[in-house]
Amino acid sequence: MAKGYTQLEGIDFLDTFSHVAKLTTVRLLLAIAATKNWHLHQLNVDNAFLHGDLKEEVYMTPPPGLDTQGQVCKLWKSLYGLKQASRQWFEKLSSFLISIGFVQSQSDHSLFIRNNSSCFFAFLVYVDDVILTGNSLKDIEDVKALLNSAFKIKDLGNLKYFLGFEVARCKKGIHICQRKYALDILS
Repeated sequence: MAKGYTQLEGIDFLDTFSHVAKLTTVRLLLAIAATKNWHLHQLNVDNAFLHGDLKEEVYMTPPPGLDTQGQVCKLWKSLYGLKQASRQWFEKLSSFLISIGFVQSQSDHSLFIRNNSSCFFAFLVYVDDVILTGNSLKDIEDVKALLNSAFKIKDLGNLKYFLGFEVARCKKGIHICQRKYALDILS
């Protein structure tokens, strides 16, 4: 982990803001998926921040245990702890999704859509947590395979828990509960 607290704005980083899913978008996407009886899956990207490419020159002292007196490490990739790590990860993921045919929503930049005559597919990201939904299970599985080959993902299967929402599917639709989230806050 890098010591991001020592970074200086304008020297070690320029921007830190990274898009994350809006709760309104999460609720809307779940409502549409329930109405249209779409598949709902979730996944987590392993070590997401390590995939980001640095634009700035960033140096750090070598980790303890290495005999490198008087030397520093020049970082080529982002590390956890850098102020720009989440932004660089989101930029890398966005570029990848656009390259495989997704279009970024102008209403919520963390929502990506792929739509053709027979298939609708939505990809919603919150840092390294992802909801996938659409009318084609094959397309969902294909995108999971592409993501896994590019980034290494953890496939969590059907959507069960996302951003404090417990999600349960039944014949009548989708049931959303925030009981666990509320209890965690209270405790």
